[in-house]
Amino acid sequence: MQRQIGIGTIGMGWMGELHSRSQNQVAIRFPDAPATGRLVICADNFERRARSSAEKYGYQQWTTDWREVLEHPEVEAVSITTPNFLHLEMAEAAAAAGKHIWLEKPCGRSPAETKAIADAINTAGVTSHIGFNYRMCPVVKFAKQIVDSGRLGRLTHFRGRFLEGYGSNPDAMLTWRFSRSMAGSGVVADMLSHVVDQAHFLAGPIKRLASQQNTFIGDRPEPIPGEGTHFSIRKGGPRAPVENEDYVGVLVEFANGVFGHLESCRVIQGEKINLSWELHGTNGVLKWYLGRMGELEFFELSEGDNARDGYVNLLASVEMPYFANFTPGDGLSMSYDDTKVIEAYEFLRATDAGEPGEPNINAALAVAEVSDAIFRSWESNSFEDVRPIT
Repeated sequence: MQRQIGIGTIGMGWMGELHSRSQNQVAIRFPDAPATGRLVICADNFERRARSSAEKYGYQQWTTDWREVLEHPEVEAVSITTPNFLHLEMAEAAAAAGKHIWLEKPCGRSPAETKAIADAINTAGVTSHIGFNYRMCPVVKFAKQIVDSGRLGRLTHFRGRFLEGYGSNPDAMLTWRFSRSMAGSGVVADMLSHVVDQAHFLAGPIKRLASQQNTFIGDRPEPIPGEGTHFSIRKGGPRAPVENEDYVGVLVEFANGVFGHLESCRVIQGEKINLSWELHGTNGVLKWYLGRMGELEFFELSEGDNARDGYVNLLASVEMPYFANFTPGDGLSMSYDDTKVIEAYEFLRATDAGEPGEPNINAALAVAEVSDAIFRSWESNSFEDVRPIT
């Protein structure tokens, strides 16, 4: 019999709603799951959003005080989907209350805050899962299997990027993501964190790096409280300064001798959702692009007819992890939302088993250590080692 785990969600914007939908989908997509989520209570500082979300997704209660979520006796696990500046206080309180935690990246406004969250979770011994959802794509999981099998040979190069022009319009609203006091860094936390996690997942830990950054659009329209997202446009009205970076580029050296380049930009024209990477080895290459999430390019060195030498385009199939839970036919499409359903399943499974999630807070801390080296490189204008945060 499936165990039902009581769920509370803090923050009912876009991501809070997505976590809620994902919890409701686990029993449908994973009928053999050892545990499913039961939506107990949701919180948002805007009453309208809290009430609407409770009605829409089936929460038993709603509140405008997030502490009531942690105090609720039926809540075993919480989703924290608030802006970065609230992560530390909420995650520390959740860990102290013994609640298992599904937290969206980057886990705080700074590497120091990520370290504090990691300390709190590890000390409490609760299960954690961090929202690096692109790991959950079936073809990315399959790519990891290829790497682990040794078919690429010795790894040599990794190039990754996350280019998404959600801020390319100068009238895109100045939401919390553009505020240093609320978000911390800009694209380093928001977008490059996904690239670093993919690099760690596939190629291994990063050893040293050199980085540069720039802010291309200096001010934006102030937002309307409680309305819109970082994709929203507002013409007219007062404007205020952008406080963090629009662009970052990083040269990296991995601990295993791989070399590479990472890049992210939120104001680039023409790019809608270009999270992509290439991983080269002495015997082969893998390439993946989120815009074609169900495809993986694979080159494997072989002896024979050079005229037939080239990339094979592998389509997602029921032989790949998780794919058959969403569709029975090879090559059919999955969505961004589906990756969050997989996350919800993995979080519930790990919580039920009393195991660390994957990726967990220690994976987020590893990403934060890279971010810390990036910030130091901006100041020194030179290569910096990736080192533990103290």
